[in-house]
Amino acid sequence: MHHPGPLPASPAPDAGRLAVLLDFAFLLLLATSLSRYLTHHPDNPRVPWVLGLSAALAVVQPVGSWLAHHRPPAPGQRRRPWPLAVVTVLWVVLVVIAPSFSWCAVPLVYTALRTLPTPAALPLVAALTLLVTVGEARLPGPLDANLLLLPPTVAALATGVFLYMERQAERQRALIADLVRTRRELAATERREGTLAERERLAMEIHDTLAQGLSSQQMLLQAADRTWDGDPATARGHVRTAAEVAARNLAEARRFVHDLAPAELADGRTLDQALRSLAERESAESRLPVRFHLDGTPVPLPAAAQSALLRIAQGALANVREHAGASAAALTLSFLGDQAVLDIADDGRGFTPASSSPSSSSPSSSGRGHGLPAMRARLRQLGGTLTVESAPGEGTVVSAAVPLTPDRPSPGPGAVR
Repeated sequence: MHHPGPLPASPAPDAGRLAVLLDFAFLLLLATSLSRYLTHHPDNPRVPWVLGLSAALAVVQPVGSWLAHHRPPAPGQRRRPWPLAVVTVLWVVLVVIAPSFSWCAVPLVYTALRTLPTPAALPLVAALTLLVTVGEARLPGPLDANLLLLPPTVAALATGVFLYMERQAERQRALIADLVRTRRELAATERREGTLAERERLAMEIHDTLAQGLSSQQMLLQAADRTWDGDPATARGHVRTAAEVAARNLAEARRFVHDLAPAELADGRTLDQALRSLAERESAESRLPVRFHLDGTPVPLPAAAQSALLRIAQGALANVREHAGASAAALTLSFLGDQAVLDIADDGRGFTPASSSPSSSSPSSSGRGHGLPAMRARLRQLGGTLTVESAPGEGTVVSAAVPLTPDRPSPGPGAVR
């Protein structure tokens, strides 16, 4: 499965605002230091050098910040160090000429911490702090011990706060990356589950429609072949019935492709009407007498519940016809107040439900493995249950119950719609 790679780096609004703030602080300190120098040393021969270096710093610092912000490095790489190197060299030369510019190092400390890896940034911050301290000591007038302690204190505080915030930001980035990865894994899992559910739905639909119809056609055509020479009229009847089954199967396949309800439930027909038609058709086509009985007052059922119960009836009767050796079968639809129950009973050979012996309902008997599992899957999506009662020689009763309460689970991705 393809996962998208890392997104291209884009300038963060907070980083841009911080860069503007640092540039403003640097330019303000630079202007203040220049004004102080010109006030106290108006006739100093170094004034042109001071003015030139100050102008260079006023240009290089914002340009370097702009390049760092609008041309970010590739993911996982640090910012380009050359703007910081140029500004640092110009500032060192300026401080050597005019110590009053030493306090311009405060924004440079943050720039160094943001630009360089921590092992390289800390020695540079220490060197800048030492240079500021020396510059303060070189200022004319009496030496103030507080001014010598202030630069290391400010540098240590700024470095500690910055490193703490960097660690917090790194934890946040790791958390976001973990959340994104988890979301991708969850999406992939949901896609896999949806695919499996859809496959299960397709398997159930094919088993209960196309496969059962083809099985009926095969039995009818085999019967026609056996009676073709001795009783042509009966053989032609079998062929006509097989053709009707094929036409009905074709209609079911088309409705299946378009994801529509079973044909028996089309045109507003109710479940009891569809089951009655199913019993009559099975009696006529398979020579297996099937009777239908309605117990209780019918209540409207959701389309998904009607489709599921009808498909279960079709699958169970197909198993009765193919494997039970029964002489009769019955469909009973009961409305019991809080649930609707469909019973499919036959008087066939029966089986032991806990075993894998062939039976009218055994999932292994059909060789396709979708009998009982498909029925249970349909009912599970509706919050219903399936029970099987049977014994060798005593027939089988398959009971499918769906709740009538509105709080039953909604069908999942693989539900019959």
